[in-house]
Amino acid sequence: MKRILLAGAVAFGLLTAQTSFAQVQVGIRGGANWGFASKPEFLGNLTPTLHPSPGPMGALFLDVPVSERVSFRPEIGYVQKGFVVKEGLDLNLGGFELPIGARIAYQSQNLEVPLLLKVNLSDGAVQPYLIAGPSVGYALNGRIRTRATALFTTKPFDVDMNYGGGMSRWDISGVGGLGLAFDAGAGKFFVEGRYTHGFTRQVQTPVVNVNVRNRGIGVSLGYSFPIGY
Repeated sequence: MKRILLAGAVAFGLLTAQTSFAQVQVGIRGGANWGFASKPEFLGNLTPTLHPSPGPMGALFLDVPVSERVSFRPEIGYVQKGFVVKEGLDLNLGGFELPIGARIAYQSQNLEVPLLLKVNLSDGAVQPYLIAGPSVGYALNGRIRTRATALFTTKPFDVDMNYGGGMSRWDISGVGGLGLAFDAGAGKFFVEGRYTHGFTRQVQTPVVNVNVRNRGIGVSLGYSFPIGY
């Protein structure tokens, strides 16, 4: 009798584990990120305006349910961060205004690991949801891309960023966003928008506290499907 009860308990446990595991989703997403940076307040108008720098982003992720509406969503992905500086002047040549300037893009290629909570707001064929949580990033490499502009734009000139000197490779940030998921066969298509707020100073100087931190607005499309059948 004990053996029968034990076998039944083991079978029930395996069935429960398999059912729970079947709810886990694996997914992929890709899209674009518009990176920009905070501007040190003490510099005021001494520095030019920092403009957004568009770049690619993508990730693989798991969606692990922890309750009926809440799931844990760890990701590993890639995102391009940075910002753009535009400098210029208008040169008057006999009444003809000739714009002369430069476009300088600071771009870093980052490995990103967000650890997010996802909250489904409703059931049905279309499911809106919220995501939020911390993220850890590491800059694999970076460059400063310069283009001269006048009547035409020149080819870019690239210089590698000096990580380990005045630039930080690590970036701790917070992520928040909103998405819409759509049932598609056994899985789900989704569209997602998110905002990333960096907390790590990207310029490390021993004398002056330069408060330059990464920011980003991303939009992505993706697909997820259950595993463990």
